Amino acid sequence: MGESATKGAGHGLIEELEAAVAHKGIRERAEMFRRVADLFALGSAGFEPEQVRLFDDVMGRLAGEVDVSARADASRRLAGTANVPPMIIRTLALDPSIDVAGPVLSQSDQVDEDTLIICAKTRGQQHLLAISRRRILSEAVTDILVERGDQDVTISVAGNHGAQFSETSYTTLVKRCENDEELAVQVWLRPEITRQHLLTLLAAASGAVLNRLAAADHRRADLFNDMIAQARDRIEGQVRLRSPPYEAARAQLEALQTQGKLTYEHLFEFAQARKFDETTITLSLLSDLPIGLIERAIAQDRTEQVLVLGKAAGLNWRITKEILELQAASGSKPDLEQCYESFIRLRAETAKKALTFYQLREQATTAQTGRDAAAG
Repeated sequence: MGESATKGAGHGLIEELEAAVAHKGIRERAEMFRRVADLFALGSAGFEPEQVRLFDDVMGRLAGEVDVSARADASRRLAGTANVPPMIIRTLALDPSIDVAGPVLSQSDQVDEDTLIICAKTRGQQHLLAISRRRILSEAVTDILVERGDQDVTISVAGNHGAQFSETSYTTLVKRCENDEELAVQVWLRPEITRQHLLTLLAAASGAVLNRLAAADHRRADLFNDMIAQARDRIEGQVRLRSPPYEAARAQLEALQTQGKLTYEHLFEFAQARKFDETTITLSLLSDLPIGLIERAIAQDRTEQVLVLGKAAGLNWRITKEILELQAASGSKPDLEQCYESFIRLRAETAKKALTFYQLREQATTAQTGRDAAAG
């Protein structure tokens, strides 16, 4: 059908519409709805705004007069169509039936963000799952999906590399990874995830992920036993190596240290600015403690480890407080008054012994994980 014929047919639908709505037969109304959707999909690219509004009016009037199957059929036809009338696409997206809403929620670029947010807040898990599969998702939408979504929704949106995540959503995702291996894998594979969130993820889920790999091939149990025993430091090292900002920060700070210009005031300023990489690198260089130990202490949501680390490294409360605030940026806010009292009471000698205990406990934990993997 040529462009002029298509446009002419659009105008001619008004008379047919009046007849279809006046007629009580659901079948006739459904057929009219399908014809209108087909006609629009055929010539959508060439319609003027006035003609798009005409189709919006026609389909909007019919949508409430037809059954689910007719609306679902129209949704499938319009899901991949450009220039879809705004009101009908919103009506279809918010339809209670997933058969109707699903195609446009997952495929149509014409569904606006406000509609997606309303749908994500008010509809069920199937609607959320459809939204999670969209080509592009904003932080405002993913925040709701992560907050309200079940396991299937969360895994789906975490595996969608067109989705954007806020710091709040990443914190929630990482916490949920502790008991969800598949989610941990999807979060781990996201290219833009920050090192701080990766380290938190590793602290909670790296053993589970490696156990799953070991279970997939029992012939490699001995190899995995070795791998898991060394996994944390090795994987954390790989995370650092694949981070150009980390390497640039480390080179700059090592140069300052070589020149004798790296100070605890630098450490305070980095922690106050919530710069994770610069803070951990500077503390490692000034205290001569392993970078992995420092990163894990800050990445894990345990204030006592930061207090022990600060006291053992000879930090004052002013600096230690800012490191606690940095830790809280991806976790729960600490009781700073209680932390201060504990820090003042803690003796440096006791803190150094506790630091040694933490290191030995971590070594025992990784060794046990290795034995569990071999046995599995």
